[in-house]
Order: sequence, then structure tokens, then C-alpha cells
Amino acid sequence: LRYLKSYICNSVAELRYMILKCAIIDDEPLAVELLSSYVNKTPFLKLTGAYNSASTAIRDLRENPVDLIFLDIQMPELSGIEFAKILPQETRIIFVTAFSQYAVEGYKVNAMDYLMKPVSYDTFLSAAKKAFDWFATKTRQEAYKQDRFIFVKSDYKLIRVNLDDIMYIEGLKDYVRIYLKDGNKLMSLMNMKNLEDNLPKPEFMRTHRSYIVHMNMVQAVDRFRLVFGDAYIPISDSYKDEVQSYLDRHTMM
Repeated sequence: LRYLKSYICNSVAELRYMILKCAIIDDEPLAVELLSSYVNKTPFLKLTGAYNSASTAIRDLRENPVDLIFLDIQMPELSGIEFAKILPQETRIIFVTAFSQYAVEGYKVNAMDYLMKPVSYDTFLSAAKKAFDWFATKTRQEAYKQDRFIFVKSDYKLIRVNLDDIMYIEGLKDYVRIYLKDGNKLMSLMNMKNLEDNLPKPEFMRTHRSYIVHMNMVQAVDRFRLVFGDAYIPISDSYKDEVQSYLDRHTMM
């Protein structure tokens, strides 16, 4: 029990004190100054660099990568859209611009948010919190993937469940039922969306509003239903393309 409490407290503390390294790139000095002041009063952000052009930021960010960039779009030499295309995939971007016509193009390069100038601190904080939540989820996914277990609250106890023992999970209103390969089932007051976000992907995939499936445990696919012994898990239209893509990558023709 002491180990369990320590493990949970340490995991929560790691997320609570997680700091995102960030940079600001904008050719307007006043915009850089404003955004810098916002970063400095946001507890989970640390400013490591502020630049007046994307071209001057390239070398620094290559040698000292950041988690998050607040990025202007319309800049000389190299636009924010062009710069975003050469960034590492794990670097998150929040565009900050005075031009709304770039919104669609911005989301095509996987921008986390799109803020219109002048930016209020409330708007800035909301976007920054979105980035923090993304990194927190990613951290938990990596921890679960590495540790290969989770703790589930059931019958007033925290029960350790090995990921390799989970076959699939069924959502039942405010509860979930976890089906294990030894035939046992666990009921827990838990949110399906929270489970989906935190279990490692694509090992665990949402196939239906009511089901999350451990893809490593699928025994067969029958008329686009996933087979686990006598159980047939449906695949709804909302998740059909993602599941089909996974199956295609693992199918020998």
C-alpha cells in the first residue's frame, strides 16, 4: 500500500509540476513583448527564446528544441506556415496572427490552436492549457506503455491491471467494464474518453462509442467485427477508417 500511494503521488506530482519549454517567433516587437509577459506569468511555461523571424530561430531551436512555439504566420523570408512544416513532429504550435484567412492552412500543419491578435491573457491561457493537457496525456500514455499496467478503482479498492491482460473495455453509462483474458471482469466508475486518451495508441483503439479494444488481443475479423472468443465487438462508422488503416498495416496479402 505504501508503494502504491508513493507511485500514484509521484505520477500526479510529475504532471502537476510539468513545465513546457516554449519559444516565441513574431516580427512585431510589441507582440513578442506581450506574449513574453504572458508566458512569464503562466506557471507551467518557461520561455527559452524569443525571435523576430523564423530564419533566426532555426539554429537555436535545432540545438535546443522546445515543446511549444507561439508562432506568427506572416513574416519576411520564412512564413510561419513554412516554418511549421520543418519542425519536429513532437513540437506543438500555437499560431498567433492578425490574419484570419490562414486558419485552415494553419490547422493543416497540425497547429494546436489559432489565436487572433490582439490576444488577451484569457485566450492565451486557454490555448496554453490545451497544449499542457496534450503533453500531460502523452506523458501518461508513455508511462503506461513503459510500465505495462494501470490501477483501476473497483469495489473500494485500487486493483492493478496489466495491460497485456486486457482484451477489451465496454462503456456502460458512467461505468466501464474491463474484460480480461482469464475471463474475469472489472467494473469501475470511469470515463471512456479519459481511458481512450490515456491508454497507449494504437495498441488500444476506440472502435465504437461503447468499446475500446486491445488490438494485440484480436483473434479474428469477421464481417468487420473484431472477434474475441465468443464476443464480437462492433466497429462503428465514426472509427471505421482508423481501424481499417490499422488492419491494412498488419495484413499479409
